[in-house]
Amino acid sequence: MTQLVELSEAAAFHVKKMMEHNGETGAYLRVAINGGGCSGLTYGLGFETELTEKDQLLEQHGIEMIVATDDIDILNGTKIDYKESLMGGGFTIDNPNAILSCGCGTSFRTAKKTGTPSDC
Repeated sequence: MTQLVELSEAAAFHVKKMMEHNGETGAYLRVAINGGGCSGLTYGLGFETELTEKDQLLEQHGIEMIVATDDIDILNGTKIDYKESLMGGGFTIDNPNAILSCGCGTSFRTAKKTGTPSDC
């Protein structure tokens, strides 16, 4: 069964480190879709302390994540990982619903939602 959003163990480890470093222990990880970027949509990852009635709560590897119900169709099946390279480390997002991504790799669009493109 496909998860709405799948958080790898490596990504969860780094989220926990960031929470501790920023004094956000106990916060939720918000996985969001925002308008903008070359292709119209961008991802947002951040910490929040409160749920709303429009949020769906998920839990993986000890991380509680929240996704707005408006973003569920766009994010369904998305995998979030953390990878290290010679240039440093960072989160990667693999969204099977993205049909187009920009050259800089930070924005995308889906068949159902194009968003509002802006300058990269």
